[in-house]
Amino acid sequence: MNKIRVTIWHEFFHEHTNDDVAALYPDGMHECLAAALQADDLEIRTAWLMQDDDHGLSDDVLNSTDVMLWWGHALHDKVRDDIAEKVVQRVLDGMGFIALHSAHMAKPFCKLMGQPCKLRWRCANEKAIVWNVHPTHPITQGVPLHFELEREEMYGEVFQIPQPDDLLFITWFAGGNVFRGGSTFTRGLGKIFYFHPGHEDCPSFHNENVIKIIANGVRWAAPVTLVDLEGNKSQKMLVGDDT
Repeated sequence: MNKIRVTIWHEFFHEHTNDDVAALYPDGMHECLAAALQADDLEIRTAWLMQDDDHGLSDDVLNSTDVMLWWGHALHDKVRDDIAEKVVQRVLDGMGFIALHSAHMAKPFCKLMGQPCKLRWRCANEKAIVWNVHPTHPITQGVPLHFELEREEMYGEVFQIPQPDDLLFITWFAGGNVFRGGSTFTRGLGKIFYFHPGHEDCPSFHNENVIKIIANGVRWAAPVTLVDLEGNKSQKMLVGDDT
């Protein structure tokens, strides 16, 4: 079985500056996600902003990643432009990309969307109800029609993104706002999934439904093998293919 090669990228900043975040994610949100997503068909590694000069995203890492998860919040501007461009090119070549929480403002996501990607937000952790509005989509399989997050940062409309290929989740917040919190896009040969839960001082990455959705997203976003009319492989970014 060819495993899906997953790279989880994270700023790994708040855990060092906020005791509440460190208590929730003592090894970092990236390691929490890596542990929760462990499965026989996934090969998972982590990378973070200050890991090395390339933010843990060397050419070798990028070229051997099938699906990248990206969590960013406070340090978007610290990501090198050339690294962001390489990530974008990998997506266009077929790498899946999952943007989590404030990664809606990450350089790669904004470049891929071609829009400001701004939204309304409120610095208050509120009860949120996530509604599954596309229950036949591969990412929503095994997910209830709605589930509750005990607290999550409020993100609300208007969300300045292009029209999604598919809208999967709409979230209602206790303060009255609603948000298109789960959407898919296609850019080049790459599939993209944006999913909003994951504020650093909220326990969303300990929620079984959130993890189920992200796991489904990884498998959905994994690149597929393309062949030409003669049956030859015509796309090199293939699951398990190091060529």
